[in-house]
Amino acid sequence: MFNSANELEVLEETTAEISQLSSLALAGDPPCSDNSSTGSPEKTGYPDSVYILAANIFQGIRLEKSPEKALIKYGNEPLPSSTESEDESFQRLSYELAFSALKYQDILETILIDSYIFPSTTIPHHLNSLIIVMLYDFQDRKFQARLLSNNEASIAEVLEVENLLNSFKTKLAAALARCRIKHDALSIYHILPETVRNQELRASTLPLYAWINTCKISPEEVYYTLKKNGYNKVKSVLHIDSKVFAVDQHCSDVLIFPSHLKSDLLNIDLFKDYKLIFQDKSRSLAVHSVKALLNMDDDILMVNTGSWYTVAHMSILTNNNTSKIFVCGVQSQAKDPDLKNLFTKMGCKNIEILHETFMNLDLKDHRLQKVKVILLLPRCSGLGVSNPVEFILNEHEDTDLLKDFSQGGPSEDKLHVLAQQQYEQLTHAMKFTRAQAIVYCTCSVYPEENEAIVKKALEFQDHGIKVQPYRLSPPVLPLCSLKEIHLSTDKFFRMEPSEITNGCFLSVLTRERDPSETVSVKDVLARAAAKGLLEGMELGEPSKREKKKKKQRMSLPKSSIADNSGIQMKIAEFLSRETTASANQSETLTTKTSLPQKNTSQVGSSSQVRKPSKPTTNPLVPTIMKNTSSRPYERPTNFVRPRPEDRMIPLKPIEIALPPVMLPFPSPQRIRSHIPTPHFYYRWVGPKTVLPGYLSTPSIPRRGEKPKENFPSSLPRHPRP
Repeated sequence: MFNSANELEVLEETTAEISQLSSLALAGDPPCSDNSSTGSPEKTGYPDSVYILAANIFQGIRLEKSPEKALIKYGNEPLPSSTESEDESFQRLSYELAFSALKYQDILETILIDSYIFPSTTIPHHLNSLIIVMLYDFQDRKFQARLLSNNEASIAEVLEVENLLNSFKTKLAAALARCRIKHDALSIYHILPETVRNQELRASTLPLYAWINTCKISPEEVYYTLKKNGYNKVKSVLHIDSKVFAVDQHCSDVLIFPSHLKSDLLNIDLFKDYKLIFQDKSRSLAVHSVKALLNMDDDILMVNTGSWYTVAHMSILTNNNTSKIFVCGVQSQAKDPDLKNLFTKMGCKNIEILHETFMNLDLKDHRLQKVKVILLLPRCSGLGVSNPVEFILNEHEDTDLLKDFSQGGPSEDKLHVLAQQQYEQLTHAMKFTRAQAIVYCTCSVYPEENEAIVKKALEFQDHGIKVQPYRLSPPVLPLCSLKEIHLSTDKFFRMEPSEITNGCFLSVLTRERDPSETVSVKDVLARAAAKGLLEGMELGEPSKREKKKKKQRMSLPKSSIADNSGIQMKIAEFLSRETTASANQSETLTTKTSLPQKNTSQVGSSSQVRKPSKPTTNPLVPTIMKNTSSRPYERPTNFVRPRPEDRMIPLKPIEIALPPVMLPFPSPQRIRSHIPTPHFYYRWVGPKTVLPGYLSTPSIPRRGEKPKENFPSSLPRHPRP
């Protein structure tokens, strides 16, 4: 034992060491609160209910030791908690305190043994968890007394443990100093594994990400409101201590804030009214990837969503669509009213909750027949996340992952179990035959949970199903740096943990398009009419007669080609006669019009006949002359039934007023055909030169191209005999 003078010296050294420890941003502290330029207030402790809830959490996640190595025995009975522990802020504080105690469990147990608290005192075993969490907070406060609120009700167990620690304050400080000397560390923080220390360092500087609820406010209004509150828009928020924000490069509806501004931002109405929502960027990347794969009426199935804010963000992005979002795995129906209330406050309307687990979903469930995209967010180790408490509260309910975080990562056995679960979920998602795409996203940095799972699922997918197989598709997100481009060369989207973002892995799987399934314009219009988007329009299925007509067009006999050539020769002779007789305007022009082609095709053939003429430099018709003079005549593939009567149609000369265009020929005359609309006009000047006039109809259809049908036509259509 030390004498009183030595104990005072040790206490002074211990106080200095604890000061160094508290200056570091531990998990129990607010993010970056100690690193801000304005400094942070001294810690005053937590309410009694926070200690109780933290002790119960620690009891469930503490490190189990063999009986021969166990220094302290913990009971199995949880401590009674109050109704305040159900508050979200109380839960967050309790989880942070329990996780901090878990990281330093070995050190805290050694301090309790070295200070002779154990086994000199007779404390019930079920209070030992409470002693651990309160001891961590006691040394984090530099062994100063806790400030109690007058309105707070005291809990007997908390008062008992607090009095015990105060009575051993000097011995506890001395034991802490000896522990630091034993490990030759500047502080107990440096005794932690390197992975845990790096994780805490990133957590102290990691920016805050928040997405805009565009159902309630526009981005421009958000920028204006933030500017009114003293926030300036910048390109990057790194190493800036003032009130600034930036727009994310991958997701245009996501804003970035410095981490030390969180407490100030929570007091702004934008966050109170659910117009801005804090969430990790990886979840925003996942929902934006799904949005890029959707059509207007495609439904979405979300698996293992974790945070309900992810579901709400997906709903906000599809607000202008007719899509429906199915969320599976909500086993307790008691949560339905709370969830519906939350979605109503956020303006979400297209969400449907399924109480079946994903693995138990019926593949032929009629509710899921329009699901085209599946968003799979499997339970993972989450080792790419810097703040595990946020990850546990928002994305997972399994607190055992905190144990893996405290040790720097999961064991090999635990990682194998997680990978097997991820593989089973991904292969099950591939069995939904109507789905066309799967978005697979994790917060892990282990290839065993990422690339290996996707490649294995693609390799062993069931090819017996009568659908096209899945294939790996490139990322649908923008790549904003050379590093991102390098990491995405194998079609996977990766973000490594850094000082600006958590780690993220994202893969997009899409089915190969079936060549036998083509969507026509009529199919698209029919789907739109079924949704009521085309009011007043009637769309029906093509009749058998039209289908037969289409089939005949695709397979015409060779004899029709010869007949068509003869018809073209007759047209050429007719135009030659008309050219000769054009000097005499009173002469009646006649022609035989048994041409089995559509009106739009006649224009093409007429220009083909005049090919021997010298091309004109008229700027109104250069395209037609170039197209027709460079290749021989091609027979159009669209035909209509010839006129029922082979009669002679007189063509009468008329005058047409043209725009003031300088033409090299005087007083052109027009002859209008009596063939039903659309009308085509021809002009000839002199007895020999024939030039096509300005066409008032759309451009001549190319070979094999279906002519436009948006113009009126009185010509009856009948199948070709």
